Amino acid sequence: MSGHLKGSLALGLVILSVQAACAQRLLDRRVTNHSGGPLLPEQAAYDVTFYDLALRIDPAARRIDGTLEVQARVVQPLIWFVLDLDTALTVQKVEERVAGQWVPRGFEHRADGRIWTHLTRTRQPGERVVLRVHYGGVPREAPYPPWIGGFTWARTADGQPWIATSNQGEGADLWWPCKDHPSDEPDSMALRITVPEPLVVASNGRLRRVEPHADGTRTYHWFVSTPINNYGVALNIAPYRTVDTTYVSVAGDTIPVTFWVLPEREADARRMLPEFLDHLAFYERLLGPYPFRADKYGIAHTPFLGMEHQTIIAYGSDFSDQPYGFDWLHHHELGHEWWGNLVTVYDWKDFWLHEGFCTYMQALYAEERFGVEAYRAELRRYLPAIRNRRPIAPRTSRTTTEMYFADPATGQTDNDIYYKGSWVLHTLRYLIGDEAFFRALRRMAYPDPALERMSGGCACRFATTDDFISLVEAITGQELDWFFEVYVRRAELPRLLVVREPDRLVLRWEVPGDLPFPMPVEVQIGETRRRIPMPNGKAVVPLGELEADPIIDPDHWILRASD
Repeated sequence: MSGHLKGSLALGLVILSVQAACAQRLLDRRVTNHSGGPLLPEQAAYDVTFYDLALRIDPAARRIDGTLEVQARVVQPLIWFVLDLDTALTVQKVEERVAGQWVPRGFEHRADGRIWTHLTRTRQPGERVVLRVHYGGVPREAPYPPWIGGFTWARTADGQPWIATSNQGEGADLWWPCKDHPSDEPDSMALRITVPEPLVVASNGRLRRVEPHADGTRTYHWFVSTPINNYGVALNIAPYRTVDTTYVSVAGDTIPVTFWVLPEREADARRMLPEFLDHLAFYERLLGPYPFRADKYGIAHTPFLGMEHQTIIAYGSDFSDQPYGFDWLHHHELGHEWWGNLVTVYDWKDFWLHEGFCTYMQALYAEERFGVEAYRAELRRYLPAIRNRRPIAPRTSRTTTEMYFADPATGQTDNDIYYKGSWVLHTLRYLIGDEAFFRALRRMAYPDPALERMSGGCACRFATTDDFISLVEAITGQELDWFFEVYVRRAELPRLLVVREPDRLVLRWEVPGDLPFPMPVEVQIGETRRRIPMPNGKAVVPLGELEADPIIDPDHWILRASD
Protein backbone atom coordinates (compact mmCIF):
# COMPACT_ATOMS: atom_id res chain seq x y z
CA MET A 1 0.00 0.00 0.00
CA SER A 2 1.09 3.37 0.10
CA GLY A 3 4.13 4.71 1.74
CA HIS A 4 2.03 7.52 3.00
CA LEU A 5 2.50 6.02 6.46
CA LYS A 6 6.24 6.44 6.50
CA GLY A 7 8.60 9.33 6.82
CA SER A 8 9.60 9.59 10.41
CA LEU A 9 8.67 8.31 13.80
CA ALA A 10 6.83 11.56 14.42
CA LEU A 11 4.74 11.06 11.32
CA GLY A 12 4.13 7.43 12.23
CA LEU A 13 2.89 8.37 15.68
CA VAL A 14 0.65 11.07 14.26
CA ILE A 15 -0.84 8.52 11.90
CA LEU A 16 -1.32 6.05 14.72
CA SER A 17 -3.28 8.66 16.65
CA VAL A 18 -5.34 9.53 13.56
CA GLN A 19 -6.10 5.86 13.01
CA ALA A 20 -7.02 5.35 16.65
CA ALA A 21 -9.34 8.37 16.62
CA CYS A 22 -11.27 7.07 13.64
CA ALA A 23 -10.88 3.32 14.29
CA GLN A 24 -14.52 2.70 15.19
CA ARG A 25 -15.78 4.76 12.29
CA LEU A 26 -13.39 2.85 10.06
CA LEU A 27 -14.65 -0.51 11.31
CA ASP A 28 -18.30 0.50 11.03
CA ARG A 29 -17.77 1.71 7.48
CA ARG A 30 -15.76 -1.29 6.37
CA VAL A 31 -18.30 -3.94 7.27
CA THR A 32 -18.76 -4.14 3.50
CA ASN A 33 -16.18 -1.60 2.27
CA HIS A 34 -12.99 -3.57 2.40
CA SER A 35 -10.88 -5.47 -0.07
CA GLY A 36 -9.76 -9.08 -0.17
CA GLY A 37 -10.44 -11.91 2.22
CA PRO A 38 -11.75 -15.35 1.18
CA LEU A 39 -12.78 -15.20 -2.46
CA LEU A 40 -16.43 -15.83 -3.33
CA PRO A 41 -16.71 -19.06 -5.42
CA GLU A 42 -18.63 -17.23 -8.14
CA GLN A 43 -15.76 -14.75 -8.42
CA ALA A 44 -13.06 -17.41 -8.26
CA ALA A 45 -14.78 -18.98 -11.31
CA TYR A 46 -13.53 -16.32 -13.72
CA ASP A 47 -10.34 -14.45 -14.60
CA VAL A 48 -10.57 -10.81 -15.71
CA THR A 49 -8.59 -10.07 -18.87
CA PHE A 50 -9.67 -6.49 -19.66
CA TYR A 51 -11.56 -3.55 -18.18
CA ASP A 52 -12.85 -0.55 -20.15
CA LEU A 53 -14.00 2.25 -17.85
CA ALA A 54 -15.83 5.26 -19.31
CA LEU A 55 -16.85 7.98 -16.84
CA ARG A 56 -18.21 11.50 -16.93
CA ILE A 57 -17.17 13.55 -13.90
CA ASP A 58 -19.42 16.40 -12.73
CA PRO A 59 -17.37 18.41 -10.20
CA ALA A 60 -20.25 20.78 -9.37
CA ALA A 61 -22.58 17.94 -8.39
CA ARG A 62 -19.74 15.71 -7.18
CA ARG A 63 -21.25 12.99 -9.32
CA ILE A 64 -19.96 10.31 -11.68
CA ASP A 65 -21.83 8.49 -14.47
CA GLY A 66 -20.66 5.93 -16.96
CA THR A 67 -20.06 2.34 -17.92
CA LEU A 68 -17.66 -0.42 -17.07
CA GLU A 69 -17.01 -3.17 -19.58
CA VAL A 70 -15.40 -6.31 -18.22
CA GLN A 71 -13.99 -9.13 -20.32
CA ALA A 72 -13.32 -12.40 -18.51
CA ARG A 73 -12.27 -15.97 -19.13
CA VAL A 74 -14.30 -18.66 -17.37
CA VAL A 75 -12.14 -21.06 -15.35
CA GLN A 76 -14.92 -22.93 -13.49
CA PRO A 77 -18.55 -23.44 -14.53
CA LEU A 78 -20.69 -20.44 -13.58
CA ILE A 79 -24.12 -19.02 -14.26
CA TRP A 80 -23.93 -15.99 -11.94
CA PHE A 81 -21.32 -13.35 -12.72
CA VAL A 82 -20.49 -11.35 -9.58
CA LEU A 83 -18.84 -7.94 -9.48
CA ASP A 84 -18.36 -5.51 -6.59
CA LEU A 85 -19.71 -1.94 -6.45
CA ASP A 86 -20.33 0.28 -3.46
CA THR A 87 -24.01 0.71 -2.61
CA ALA A 88 -23.61 4.50 -2.67
CA LEU A 89 -23.75 4.10 -6.47
CA THR A 90 -26.73 2.93 -8.51
CA VAL A 91 -26.66 0.31 -11.26
CA GLN A 92 -29.07 1.17 -14.07
CA LYS A 93 -28.59 -1.93 -16.20
CA VAL A 94 -26.22 -4.76 -17.04
CA GLU A 95 -25.73 -6.05 -20.57
CA GLU A 96 -23.87 -8.98 -22.09
CA ARG A 97 -22.26 -8.89 -25.50
CA VAL A 98 -23.61 -11.79 -27.51
CA ALA A 99 -22.74 -12.20 -31.20
CA GLY A 100 -21.74 -8.56 -31.40
CA GLN A 101 -24.93 -7.26 -29.78
CA TRP A 102 -25.53 -5.96 -26.25
CA VAL A 103 -28.27 -8.00 -24.60
CA PRO A 104 -29.81 -6.93 -21.24
CA ARG A 105 -29.34 -9.37 -18.36
CA GLY A 106 -31.16 -9.63 -15.07
CA PHE A 107 -29.16 -8.47 -12.09
CA GLU A 108 -29.39 -7.66 -8.40
CA HIS A 109 -27.23 -5.07 -6.65
CA ARG A 110 -27.23 -6.45 -3.13
CA ALA A 111 -26.79 -4.69 0.18
CA ASP A 112 -23.30 -6.16 0.61
CA GLY A 113 -22.13 -4.24 -2.45
CA ARG A 114 -22.12 -7.12 -4.93
CA ILE A 115 -23.76 -7.13 -8.36
CA TRP A 116 -25.15 -10.57 -9.20
CA THR A 117 -25.83 -10.93 -12.94
CA HIS A 118 -27.61 -14.00 -14.28
CA LEU A 119 -26.02 -15.33 -17.47
CA THR A 120 -29.12 -17.43 -18.43
CA ARG A 121 -27.03 -20.56 -19.00
CA THR A 122 -24.02 -22.16 -17.36
CA ARG A 123 -20.78 -21.01 -18.92
CA GLN A 124 -18.05 -23.59 -19.27
CA PRO A 125 -14.30 -23.31 -18.60
CA GLY A 126 -12.59 -21.63 -21.52
CA GLU A 127 -15.60 -19.56 -22.58
CA ARG A 128 -15.43 -15.78 -22.67
CA VAL A 129 -17.90 -13.45 -20.97
CA VAL A 130 -18.20 -9.74 -21.79
CA LEU A 131 -20.49 -7.61 -19.62
CA ARG A 132 -21.20 -3.89 -19.49
CA VAL A 133 -22.46 -2.20 -16.33
CA HIS A 134 -24.20 1.17 -16.56
CA TYR A 135 -24.03 3.02 -13.27
CA GLY A 136 -23.72 6.37 -11.57
CA GLY A 137 -24.32 8.50 -8.53
CA VAL A 138 -22.47 10.39 -5.85
CA PRO A 139 -19.49 8.29 -4.76
CA ARG A 140 -18.35 8.21 -1.17
CA GLU A 141 -16.22 11.17 -0.22
CA ALA A 142 -12.94 10.34 1.48
CA PRO A 143 -13.03 11.64 5.08
CA TYR A 144 -9.35 10.85 5.84
CA PRO A 145 -7.64 10.31 2.50
CA PRO A 146 -5.77 8.17 1.83
CA TRP A 147 -6.28 6.21 5.08
CA ILE A 148 -10.04 6.20 4.69
CA GLY A 149 -10.57 6.65 1.00
CA GLY A 150 -13.00 7.54 -1.71
CA PHE A 151 -13.25 10.68 -3.84
CA THR A 152 -11.53 13.86 -2.69
CA TRP A 153 -13.27 16.98 -4.02
CA ALA A 154 -10.87 19.80 -3.16
CA ARG A 155 -10.28 23.26 -4.59
CA THR A 156 -7.17 24.97 -5.85
CA ALA A 157 -6.12 28.35 -4.48
CA ASP A 158 -8.14 30.10 -7.20
CA GLY A 159 -11.22 27.96 -6.62
CA GLN A 160 -10.96 25.42 -9.43
CA PRO A 161 -11.75 21.72 -8.87
CA TRP A 162 -8.93 19.51 -7.61
CA ILE A 163 -10.14 15.91 -7.58
CA ALA A 164 -8.42 12.63 -6.76
CA THR A 165 -9.30 9.05 -5.84
CA SER A 166 -7.78 6.85 -3.13
CA ASN A 167 -9.22 3.49 -2.19
CA GLN A 168 -6.63 0.93 -1.19
CA GLY A 169 -8.30 -0.02 2.05
CA GLU A 170 -11.88 0.01 0.84
CA GLY A 171 -11.23 -1.30 -2.64
CA ALA A 172 -11.66 0.08 -6.14
CA ASP A 173 -15.36 -0.78 -6.04
CA LEU A 174 -15.87 2.49 -4.15
CA TRP A 175 -16.14 4.11 -7.58
CA TRP A 176 -16.10 1.50 -10.36
CA PRO A 177 -17.47 -2.05 -10.72
CA CYS A 178 -14.75 -4.68 -10.52
CA LYS A 179 -13.74 -7.97 -9.04
CA ASP A 180 -12.46 -6.35 -5.88
CA HIS A 181 -9.78 -8.81 -4.85
CA PRO A 182 -5.98 -8.55 -5.10
CA SER A 183 -5.73 -11.98 -6.73
CA ASP A 184 -7.11 -10.87 -10.10
CA GLU A 185 -5.63 -8.20 -12.33
CA PRO A 186 -6.65 -7.43 -15.90
CA ASP A 187 -4.00 -7.91 -18.56
CA SER A 188 -4.70 -4.35 -19.72
CA MET A 189 -7.22 -1.56 -19.16
CA ALA A 190 -8.71 1.44 -20.92
CA LEU A 191 -9.95 4.59 -19.16
CA ARG A 192 -12.03 7.24 -20.96
CA ILE A 193 -12.65 10.10 -18.54
CA THR A 194 -14.73 13.14 -19.49
CA VAL A 195 -14.34 16.40 -17.55
CA PRO A 196 -15.21 20.08 -18.07
CA GLU A 197 -12.56 22.27 -19.66
CA PRO A 198 -9.96 23.41 -18.63
CA LEU A 199 -9.53 20.45 -16.28
CA VAL A 200 -6.87 17.85 -17.07
CA VAL A 201 -7.08 14.13 -16.26
CA ALA A 202 -3.88 12.36 -15.20
CA SER A 203 -4.35 8.60 -14.98
CA ASN A 204 -2.64 5.27 -15.47
CA GLY A 205 -0.78 4.11 -18.54
CA ARG A 206 -0.29 6.23 -21.66
CA LEU A 207 -2.46 9.08 -22.88
CA ARG A 208 -3.63 8.13 -26.35
CA ARG A 209 -5.62 11.24 -27.18
CA VAL A 210 -7.74 14.08 -25.83
CA GLU A 211 -11.16 14.37 -27.48
CA PRO A 212 -12.93 17.78 -27.28
CA HIS A 213 -16.73 18.04 -27.26
CA ALA A 214 -19.14 20.80 -28.23
CA ASP A 215 -20.55 21.00 -24.69
CA GLY A 216 -17.30 22.36 -23.26
CA THR A 217 -16.01 19.02 -21.99
CA ARG A 218 -13.23 16.80 -23.21
CA THR A 219 -12.45 13.12 -22.87
CA TYR A 220 -9.01 11.84 -21.90
CA HIS A 221 -8.28 8.44 -23.38
CA TRP A 222 -5.79 6.52 -21.24
CA PHE A 223 -4.61 2.97 -21.89
CA VAL A 224 -2.73 0.67 -19.48
CA SER A 225 -0.75 -1.87 -21.51
CA THR A 226 0.29 -4.05 -18.54
CA PRO A 227 -1.48 -5.86 -15.69
CA ILE A 228 -2.66 -3.50 -12.96
CA ASN A 229 -4.05 -4.06 -9.47
CA ASN A 230 -7.52 -2.61 -8.95
CA TYR A 231 -6.60 -0.20 -6.19
CA GLY A 232 -3.78 1.15 -8.35
CA VAL A 233 -6.31 2.58 -10.85
CA ALA A 234 -6.62 6.30 -10.13
CA LEU A 235 -8.09 9.58 -11.32
CA ASN A 236 -6.28 12.88 -10.75
CA ILE A 237 -8.17 15.89 -12.08
CA ALA A 238 -7.15 19.56 -11.85
CA PRO A 239 -6.07 22.49 -14.02
CA TYR A 240 -2.70 20.78 -14.13
CA ARG A 241 0.44 21.92 -15.82
CA THR A 242 2.98 19.31 -16.82
CA VAL A 243 6.70 19.12 -16.22
CA ASP A 244 8.04 16.66 -18.78
CA THR A 245 11.33 14.88 -19.27
CA THR A 246 12.65 11.47 -20.22
CA TYR A 247 14.71 8.88 -18.39
CA VAL A 248 16.94 6.22 -19.93
CA SER A 249 16.43 2.95 -18.06
CA VAL A 250 19.20 0.50 -17.26
CA ALA A 251 17.37 -1.76 -19.73
CA GLY A 252 18.07 0.79 -22.48
CA ASP A 253 14.48 2.02 -22.90
CA THR A 254 13.70 5.74 -22.94
CA ILE A 255 10.82 6.33 -20.53
CA PRO A 256 8.56 9.39 -20.67
CA VAL A 257 8.38 11.07 -17.26
CA THR A 258 5.67 13.61 -16.40
CA PHE A 259 4.85 15.51 -13.22
CA TRP A 260 1.25 16.83 -13.24
CA VAL A 261 1.26 19.77 -10.86
CA LEU A 262 -0.90 22.73 -9.89
CA PRO A 263 0.29 25.90 -11.65
CA GLU A 264 1.41 27.59 -8.43
CA ARG A 265 3.79 24.70 -7.63
CA GLU A 266 5.28 24.24 -11.10
CA ALA A 267 8.63 25.71 -10.05
CA ASP A 268 8.76 23.32 -7.09
CA ALA A 269 8.05 20.38 -9.38
CA ARG A 270 10.86 21.39 -11.71
CA ARG A 271 13.21 21.73 -8.75
CA MET A 272 12.37 18.30 -7.33
CA LEU A 273 12.20 16.28 -10.53
CA PRO A 274 15.98 15.66 -10.81
CA GLU A 275 15.95 14.16 -7.31
CA PHE A 276 12.97 12.00 -8.25
CA LEU A 277 14.94 10.66 -11.20
CA ASP A 278 17.80 9.87 -8.83
CA HIS A 279 15.36 7.80 -6.78
CA LEU A 280 14.41 5.97 -9.97
CA ALA A 281 18.05 5.24 -10.75
CA PHE A 282 18.59 3.93 -7.21
CA TYR A 283 15.74 1.45 -7.50
CA GLU A 284 16.92 0.30 -10.90
CA ARG A 285 20.44 -0.32 -9.57
CA LEU A 286 19.20 -2.46 -6.71
CA LEU A 287 16.11 -4.16 -8.10
CA GLY A 288 16.28 -4.03 -11.88
CA PRO A 289 14.54 -1.91 -14.51
CA TYR A 290 11.48 0.23 -13.87
CA PRO A 291 8.69 -2.28 -14.62
CA PHE A 292 6.31 -0.11 -16.66
CA ARG A 293 8.65 1.27 -19.29
CA ALA A 294 6.05 0.55 -22.00
CA ASP A 295 3.75 3.20 -20.49
CA LYS A 296 5.39 6.00 -18.46
CA TYR A 297 6.51 7.15 -15.08
CA GLY A 298 4.10 9.74 -13.73
CA ILE A 299 3.61 11.79 -10.58
CA ALA A 300 0.33 13.57 -9.85
CA HIS A 301 0.10 16.45 -7.38
CA THR A 302 -2.80 15.48 -5.10
CA PRO A 303 -4.79 17.06 -2.24
CA PHE A 304 -3.84 14.16 0.07
CA LEU A 305 -0.49 12.76 1.11
CA GLY A 306 0.27 9.87 -1.22
CA MET A 307 -0.47 6.50 -2.80
CA GLU A 308 1.29 4.09 -5.16
CA HIS A 309 -1.10 4.22 -8.12
CA GLN A 310 0.63 2.40 -10.96
CA THR A 311 2.54 4.75 -13.32
CA ILE A 312 0.87 7.79 -11.70
CA ILE A 313 1.83 7.92 -8.03
CA ALA A 314 -0.06 10.37 -5.86
CA TYR A 315 2.19 13.05 -4.37
CA GLY A 316 0.80 15.46 -1.80
CA SER A 317 3.90 16.29 0.24
CA ASP A 318 5.67 19.62 0.56
CA PHE A 319 8.22 19.38 -2.28
CA SER A 320 11.04 19.15 0.23
CA ASP A 321 13.93 16.82 1.00
CA GLN A 322 13.94 17.76 4.66
CA PRO A 323 14.59 16.57 7.32
CA TYR A 324 16.22 13.41 5.93
CA GLY A 325 18.07 14.82 2.96
CA PHE A 326 15.67 13.26 0.44
CA ASP A 327 11.96 13.37 -0.31
CA TRP A 328 10.80 10.35 1.68
CA LEU A 329 7.24 10.35 0.30
CA HIS A 330 8.22 10.20 -3.34
CA HIS A 331 10.91 7.62 -2.61
CA HIS A 332 8.45 5.34 -0.83
CA GLU A 333 5.62 5.60 -3.35
CA LEU A 334 8.02 5.06 -6.24
CA GLY A 335 9.26 1.91 -4.52
CA HIS A 336 5.79 0.44 -4.79
CA GLU A 337 6.19 0.27 -8.56
CA TRP A 338 8.36 -2.76 -7.72
CA TRP A 339 6.94 -3.80 -4.34
CA GLY A 340 3.20 -3.71 -4.96
CA ASN A 341 2.73 -3.16 -8.68
CA LEU A 342 5.37 -5.45 -10.22
CA VAL A 343 5.31 -7.92 -7.33
CA THR A 344 1.79 -8.06 -5.91
CA VAL A 345 0.37 -10.10 -3.07
CA TYR A 346 -2.72 -12.06 -4.06
CA ASP A 347 -3.98 -12.00 -0.50
CA TRP A 348 -3.56 -9.12 1.95
CA LYS A 349 -2.09 -11.51 4.54
CA ASP A 350 1.27 -10.99 2.81
CA PHE A 351 0.96 -7.21 2.69
CA TRP A 352 4.32 -6.70 4.41
CA LEU A 353 5.93 -7.66 1.07
CA HIS A 354 4.65 -4.30 -0.21
CA GLU A 355 5.09 -2.06 2.80
CA GLY A 356 7.97 -3.55 4.77
CA PHE A 357 10.11 -3.83 1.66
CA CYS A 358 9.35 -0.25 0.56
CA THR A 359 10.08 1.14 4.00
CA TYR A 360 13.38 -0.71 4.16
CA MET A 361 14.38 0.64 0.73
CA GLN A 362 14.37 4.13 2.24
CA ALA A 363 16.96 3.09 4.81
CA LEU A 364 19.07 1.62 2.00
CA TYR A 365 18.82 4.89 0.08
CA ALA A 366 19.93 6.81 3.18
CA GLU A 367 22.89 4.43 3.45
CA GLU A 368 23.88 4.95 -0.18
CA ARG A 369 23.54 8.74 -0.02
CA PHE A 370 24.82 9.51 3.46
CA GLY A 371 26.58 6.44 4.84
CA VAL A 372 25.94 3.59 7.25
CA GLU A 373 25.17 5.82 10.24
CA ALA A 374 22.29 7.41 8.32
CA TYR A 375 21.02 3.89 7.56
CA ARG A 376 21.10 2.96 11.22
CA ALA A 377 19.49 6.23 12.27
CA GLU A 378 16.64 5.64 9.84
CA LEU A 379 16.02 2.18 11.28
CA ARG A 380 16.23 3.44 14.86
CA ARG A 381 13.38 5.83 14.10
CA TYR A 382 11.13 2.88 13.31
CA LEU A 383 11.63 0.97 16.55
CA PRO A 384 9.30 2.89 18.92
CA ALA A 385 6.38 2.41 16.51
CA ILE A 386 6.61 -1.42 16.44
CA ARG A 387 3.65 -2.89 18.37
CA ASN A 388 3.98 -6.72 18.01
CA ARG A 389 0.23 -7.21 18.47
CA ARG A 390 -0.22 -9.72 15.64
CA PRO A 391 1.84 -11.49 12.98
CA ILE A 392 2.85 -9.39 10.02
CA ALA A 393 2.36 -12.43 7.73
CA PRO A 394 -0.45 -14.65 9.05
CA ARG A 395 -1.10 -17.87 7.20
CA THR A 396 -4.84 -17.43 6.64
CA SER A 397 -6.64 -15.02 4.33
CA ARG A 398 -7.12 -11.42 5.46
CA THR A 399 -8.98 -8.33 4.29
CA THR A 400 -7.39 -4.91 4.23
CA THR A 401 -9.32 -3.99 7.36
CA GLU A 402 -7.97 -6.98 9.24
CA MET A 403 -4.43 -6.71 7.97
CA TYR A 404 -3.71 -3.05 7.75
CA PHE A 405 -6.12 -0.68 9.39
CA ALA A 406 -7.38 -2.29 12.56
CA ASP A 407 -7.91 -5.47 14.51
CA PRO A 408 -11.68 -6.02 14.10
CA ALA A 409 -11.88 -7.56 17.57
CA THR A 410 -10.27 -4.65 19.41
CA GLY A 411 -10.09 -1.70 17.03
CA GLN A 412 -6.34 -1.47 17.63
CA THR A 413 -4.20 -0.08 14.83
CA ASP A 414 -0.53 -0.44 14.05
CA ASN A 415 2.02 -0.01 11.30
CA ASP A 416 4.00 -3.20 11.87
CA ILE A 417 3.81 -4.26 8.23
CA TYR A 418 5.91 -1.13 7.62
CA TYR A 419 8.27 -0.81 10.54
CA LYS A 420 8.57 -4.37 11.81
CA GLY A 421 8.69 -5.58 8.21
CA SER A 422 11.65 -3.33 7.50
CA TRP A 423 13.43 -4.54 10.64
CA VAL A 424 12.91 -8.16 9.63
CA LEU A 425 14.78 -7.40 6.42
CA HIS A 426 17.49 -5.55 8.34
CA THR A 427 18.03 -8.57 10.61
CA LEU A 428 17.94 -10.96 7.64
CA ARG A 429 20.69 -8.92 6.00
CA TYR A 430 22.84 -9.42 9.10
CA LEU A 431 22.10 -13.14 9.19
CA ILE A 432 22.85 -14.02 5.55
CA GLY A 433 25.30 -11.26 4.56
CA ASP A 434 25.14 -8.52 1.96
CA GLU A 435 25.90 -10.58 -1.14
CA ALA A 436 23.08 -13.06 -0.56
CA PHE A 437 20.70 -10.41 0.77
CA PHE A 438 20.93 -8.01 -2.16
CA ARG A 439 20.76 -10.88 -4.61
CA ALA A 440 17.56 -12.01 -2.89
CA LEU A 441 16.03 -8.53 -3.20
CA ARG A 442 16.73 -8.38 -6.92
CA ARG A 443 15.54 -11.92 -7.61
CA MET A 444 12.38 -11.26 -5.59
CA ALA A 445 11.65 -8.41 -7.99
CA TYR A 446 12.76 -10.28 -11.12
CA PRO A 447 13.10 -14.06 -10.55
CA ASP A 448 14.67 -14.55 -13.97
CA PRO A 449 17.25 -12.02 -15.24
CA ALA A 450 15.71 -12.41 -18.70
CA LEU A 451 12.56 -10.74 -17.40
CA GLU A 452 14.53 -7.56 -16.74
CA ARG A 453 14.81 -7.01 -20.49
CA MET A 454 11.07 -7.26 -21.14
CA SER A 455 8.73 -4.28 -20.86
CA GLY A 456 5.34 -5.67 -21.89
CA GLY A 457 4.07 -6.61 -18.44
CA CYS A 458 5.07 -10.28 -18.52
CA ALA A 459 7.28 -9.71 -15.46
CA CYS A 460 4.28 -8.73 -13.31
CA ARG A 461 3.42 -11.51 -10.91
CA PHE A 462 1.81 -12.49 -7.65
CA ALA A 463 3.95 -13.51 -4.69
CA THR A 464 3.68 -14.73 -1.10
CA THR A 465 5.83 -14.76 2.00
CA ASP A 466 6.57 -18.43 1.30
CA ASP A 467 7.96 -17.44 -2.10
CA PHE A 468 10.40 -15.08 -0.42
CA ILE A 469 11.41 -17.72 2.14
CA SER A 470 12.04 -20.28 -0.60
CA LEU A 471 14.08 -17.77 -2.59
CA VAL A 472 16.30 -16.83 0.36
CA GLU A 473 16.84 -20.49 1.23
CA ALA A 474 17.78 -21.32 -2.36
CA ILE A 475 20.29 -18.46 -2.51
CA THR A 476 21.89 -19.16 0.86
CA GLY A 477 21.62 -22.94 0.93
CA GLN A 478 20.31 -22.59 4.49
CA GLU A 479 17.10 -23.72 6.12
CA LEU A 480 15.56 -20.52 7.46
CA ASP A 481 12.03 -21.47 8.46
CA TRP A 482 13.00 -20.79 12.09
CA PHE A 483 13.81 -17.16 11.27
CA PHE A 484 10.55 -16.40 9.47
CA GLU A 485 8.41 -18.43 11.84
CA VAL A 486 9.46 -16.24 14.74
CA TYR A 487 9.58 -12.89 12.97
CA VAL A 488 6.63 -12.89 10.56
CA ARG A 489 4.33 -15.76 11.58
CA ARG A 490 4.26 -14.82 15.27
CA ALA A 491 3.53 -11.55 17.04
CA GLU A 492 5.95 -11.59 19.99
CA LEU A 493 9.64 -10.95 19.57
CA PRO A 494 12.44 -13.18 20.87
CA ARG A 495 14.28 -11.97 23.98
CA LEU A 496 18.01 -12.34 24.50
CA LEU A 497 18.91 -13.22 28.07
CA VAL A 498 22.45 -12.21 29.05
CA VAL A 499 24.12 -13.32 32.28
CA ARG A 500 27.54 -11.92 33.19
CA GLU A 501 29.56 -14.29 35.35
CA PRO A 502 33.10 -13.62 36.65
CA ASP A 503 34.88 -15.30 33.78
CA ARG A 504 32.22 -15.88 31.17
CA LEU A 505 29.15 -14.54 29.43
CA VAL A 506 26.06 -16.75 29.13
CA LEU A 507 23.67 -16.00 26.26
CA ARG A 508 20.27 -17.61 25.74
CA TRP A 509 17.38 -16.87 23.43
CA GLU A 510 13.96 -16.92 25.05
CA VAL A 511 11.37 -17.44 22.32
CA PRO A 512 7.56 -17.61 22.66
CA GLY A 513 6.45 -21.21 22.32
CA ASP A 514 10.02 -22.40 22.81
CA LEU A 515 10.53 -22.27 19.07
CA PRO A 516 14.02 -22.94 17.73
CA PHE A 517 15.97 -19.73 17.18
CA PRO A 518 19.67 -20.26 16.41
CA MET A 519 20.37 -16.57 15.77
CA PRO A 520 24.09 -15.78 16.08
CA VAL A 521 24.95 -12.75 18.17
CA GLU A 522 27.82 -10.33 17.72
CA VAL A 523 29.70 -9.50 20.94
CA GLN A 524 32.27 -6.77 21.33
CA ILE A 525 34.91 -7.43 24.00
CA GLY A 526 37.24 -4.48 24.27
CA GLU A 527 38.23 -3.63 20.70
CA THR A 528 37.45 -7.11 19.37
CA ARG A 529 34.17 -8.22 17.86
CA ARG A 530 33.13 -11.84 17.54
CA ARG A 531 30.08 -13.40 15.94
CA ILE A 532 28.95 -16.01 18.46
CA PRO A 533 27.10 -19.02 16.99
CA MET A 534 24.05 -20.13 18.97
CA PRO A 535 23.02 -23.40 17.26
CA ASN A 536 20.70 -24.41 20.11
CA GLY A 537 19.76 -20.88 21.07
CA LYS A 538 22.49 -20.81 23.71
CA ALA A 539 26.16 -19.88 23.96
CA VAL A 540 28.89 -19.39 26.56
CA VAL A 541 31.58 -16.79 25.83
CA PRO A 542 34.81 -16.91 27.86
CA LEU A 543 35.79 -13.46 29.07
CA GLY A 544 39.01 -13.63 31.02
CA GLU A 545 39.81 -10.53 33.03
CA LEU A 546 37.80 -7.50 31.87
CA GLU A 547 37.15 -4.14 33.38
CA ALA A 548 34.39 -3.10 30.96
CA ASP A 549 31.22 -5.01 30.22
CA PRO A 550 30.98 -6.70 26.81
CA ILE A 551 28.70 -4.99 24.30
CA ILE A 552 25.99 -7.22 22.86
CA ASP A 553 24.96 -6.63 19.22
CA PRO A 554 26.88 -3.32 19.10
CA ASP A 555 25.42 -2.23 15.75
CA HIS A 556 21.88 -3.28 16.69
CA TRP A 557 21.27 -5.69 13.84
CA ILE A 558 18.91 -8.06 15.63
CA LEU A 559 15.24 -7.30 16.16
CA ARG A 560 14.46 -8.47 19.67
CA ALA A 561 12.38 -7.65 22.70
CA SER A 562 13.86 -4.96 24.89
CA ASP A 563 15.24 -5.95 28.24
